[in-house]
This record gives sequence, C-alpha cells and structure tokens, in this order.
Amino acid sequence: MTANPFRLDGKSVLISGAGGGIGRTLVRVFHEAGAAIVGADREAAMLEGLQLARTVLFDQADAKATRAAVLADIAAHGAVDAVIANAGFTRAEHLGHLDDDVWASEMAINLNGAYALVDPITDAMAQRGSGNVVFISSVNAIQHFGNPGYSAAKAGLIAYAKAIAVERGGEGVRANVVAPGSVRTPAWDHRLAANPRLLDNVLPHYPLGRMVSPQEVANAALFLASDAASGVTGVTIAVDAGLTAGNLRFVNEVLRAK
Repeated sequence: MTANPFRLDGKSVLISGAGGGIGRTLVRVFHEAGAAIVGADREAAMLEGLQLARTVLFDQADAKATRAAVLADIAAHGAVDAVIANAGFTRAEHLGHLDDDVWASEMAINLNGAYALVDPITDAMAQRGSGNVVFISSVNAIQHFGNPGYSAAKAGLIAYAKAIAVERGGEGVRANVVAPGSVRTPAWDHRLAANPRLLDNVLPHYPLGRMVSPQEVANAALFLASDAASGVTGVTIAVDAGLTAGNLRFVNEVLRAK
C-alpha cells in the first residue's frame, strides 16, 4: 500500500505564532497529519489548550532572544523536520502611520525575527541533510493592499525563501511561502468594530466573494511541508480567494465605459 504523502507521522514541526488565529489552526492540522508539534509564542498562556510535544517561548520582535531560544531547543532536541514561520503583526495601515520607530518595529517581528528563527534551524537541517521551511507571508507582499511596512517585511520573506531554496537545496532543504489574503481571524476585530459593514464593501473585490479560512491557509502549508510537495521549492502560493488574480468589479467598470 502506497504511503499517504500528506502524512507527517514521526516528523517534528515547529510552528511560530502558534497561539494566534492562524497558528492554532496550523497546530491542529499538522497534529492531525501525525506530526509532533513544537509550539512557539511569546508566553506559555498563549499556547494553552493546544496539543503540543513541547514549547519554545520567545518574543520574535527580539531577534537575539529568538535565536537563543531556538539554538537551545536544537541543542536539546536536534533540528525539527519542518518549521512554519507564522508569527507576524501590523497596525501601521498607511504610509502616514509610519515613522522610523514604527518601521523598525514592523521589520523586527515580521522579517528580522523570522530570520532569527529560521536561520539556525536551516543550518541544522542542512547538516542533517533534510528539512522544510514554510513562511506564512501575505498577498501584501505581492501587491499593495495597505500596511506598507508589514508588506515590505513580508516581501522580504519571499526573497529569503528563494535564497534558502537555491543555496540549501543541495543539502536537502526546501523553502516555500504561503501568501494568505484576508483571513477571518481576531486580527480583523478592530476594523469591524470601527465599521460593521466593512465586509459588505470588501468581499465583492474577491473573485470567490469571500475571505479564506485559517483551515485553507493551513492546508496549503501542510502540502508544502509534506512529501506531496517533494519537488516544490522556492515558490509562493497565494491563498487569497482570487484577490491577486484580478478584480472583476474593475473589469466590469472598464468594459462598461466603452
């Protein structure tokens, strides 16, 4: 009987931002696929209720602390088989909200911290001769949808994934990216509190007419981290209900004008 290539039995997977909206779903999906999950977040309380093999605690905005925590985990347990670099945060929604300090904070957690997390893991993976990296980036890295500092940082993850794919591929390490569109998680709560009808205005811009779910994002990450994607590296998969494919409302307006 042929083994299911989507299964991760006997594999260990570190998931950063494991206590967040997407993170909790990633933990569940990877656990259901048979993986032993290493949950990473700022505080142990954020990881309560999750089925984890162990935890690693660090604030990803602090690159030195992140690297130290990861190195300690590698020293104690060896390199995980896969890392899902999921943690991220933004509140600077327009250029006018940016200044040097805000820009630095957006880079600290979304790019610099992700590098501090992944770099020591990929070193250990390369020494072993196998490993997978999946970055949770954003469609903001592909097109501009606001949040300019966050977008620049998430675009950096795509470039970093390609560097790992090219330079570590010969050592058995793959690296890929999932770029979610709008995902209905608590991160949307502040917007909906300010404008309860926001989704009525936003959703028609999506070809599928809806947001994506955390489950759909996790499914894409599972594919990329599994043997089902054994020949896939250096790619970005947009899980965005068609947002980056085009805008039918715009097309209809242009054609109507003729």
